[in-house]
Amino acid sequence: MAISSIGNITGTEFPAGRRTRVIVGPGAPVEAESFVMGHVTIYPGGSVPEHEHGQEEVYIIVSGSGVLILGETEHPVKAGDYAYIKPNHVHCLRNTGSEDMVMMFCYAPKSIVDHWQQELSGTEEKR
Repeated sequence: MAISSIGNITGTEFPAGRRTRVIVGPGAPVEAESFVMGHVTIYPGGSVPEHEHGQEEVYIIVSGSGVLILGETEHPVKAGDYAYIKPNHVHCLRNTGSEDMVMMFCYAPKSIVDHWQQELSGTEEKR
């Protein structure tokens, strides 16, 4: 058993306007065998840019509001909402509110998804 604090994890600032902290997974204080979990603060106007990956994933909106785009469909989201995202399904989460949006994610199988490094290096695909 391991007990940690999200506040002790620096995380990564992404150009699209968010800070992502991997709380369970590669490079995190805790590493599970089969999944990755994280805490994301999306600043007003920021996003998790449109992407897809082979893992199944869940987004849980902890605070704030915005829009979750699944394929071609936009879904308003607010604190308490959650969404299951199927593998290889294009998705994007945008903060459309005036305050930070906080969300948690969990995906499996475990890896660090390619779109993070692509965004940091400026090589992500624009859709």
